[in-house]
Amino acid sequence: MRIVTRPDFDGVVCAALLFEAEEITEPIQWVEPNEMQKGAVAVQPGDIIANLPYHEACSLWFDHHYTNQPDIAFEGAYKMAPSAAGVIYEYYGDIWSRDYDELIRETDRIDSADLTMDEVLHPENYPYILLSMTLTGRDRSDAAYWNRVVDLLRSRDIDGILQDSEVQNRCRQVIEQNRVFQNLLEAHTRLVEHVTITDFRPLTEAPQGNRFLVYSLYPRAVVSVKIRCEGADKKKVVIGVGHSIFNRNCKVNVGLMLSEFGGGGHRGAGSCSVPADQAQEAVDAILSTLLENEPNE
Repeated sequence: MRIVTRPDFDGVVCAALLFEAEEITEPIQWVEPNEMQKGAVAVQPGDIIANLPYHEACSLWFDHHYTNQPDIAFEGAYKMAPSAAGVIYEYYGDIWSRDYDELIRETDRIDSADLTMDEVLHPENYPYILLSMTLTGRDRSDAAYWNRVVDLLRSRDIDGILQDSEVQNRCRQVIEQNRVFQNLLEAHTRLVEHVTITDFRPLTEAPQGNRFLVYSLYPRAVVSVKIRCEGADKKKVVIGVGHSIFNRNCKVNVGLMLSEFGGGGHRGAGSCSVPADQAQEAVDAILSTLLENEPNE
């Protein structure tokens, strides 16, 4: 059996749980949701998909995204829950050899962005949040690190994980990235009524950093839009949208809205990838919907 999941914190925790719950015989296949949506993933019988859209060839599927709601029978579990890891944890009941309760609670909070202002401004003081920030899918060469964290989650508590030399190095990088990111975020963000628009397209490479920071810097905003180029050739543009986690007055179902552009996600956050020559048209349409701020479900 093989795990097919996404390289974010929720996906990594899903993988750690599935290694204990099932007889996993092959390396993890790390993929992004848009790859699954576009049929670019060679799913095979025996695969367990987690935190990603459903594929008919898989043997088990676990997810929690609004736009991935199933309309056919399948093996596994789907639930509108704070995290996919929580769905898996509940599905398998009492089989666990370790106490994962704290890990699941923190994964639920992080994936649903149920965070305090201090946690957003000072993630270095909160172990699980800092660890989660070391896990992004932007660089496929990081796969060895994603696998390392999966193994660590299965054998150590959070204090032990943070003592790992590679994790310590990644955490130091994240803290420095966040410092640089804040300056670039402020330089490339504008506020349009109740919407922040962060456009990193002019940069050679879009910076990585604290995805929640924009909500603390622009408290009037109820929703954010982040735009960046994908790949060195810049032929694709990624548009990410998220409800503010502090000013919770956005009425738009983000995942449903972005499904119209080939993307998806949750009610409060999602993304889509569009050809660069169509990106501005998509951004304008998304902004128009967000400015109207009318329910779309």
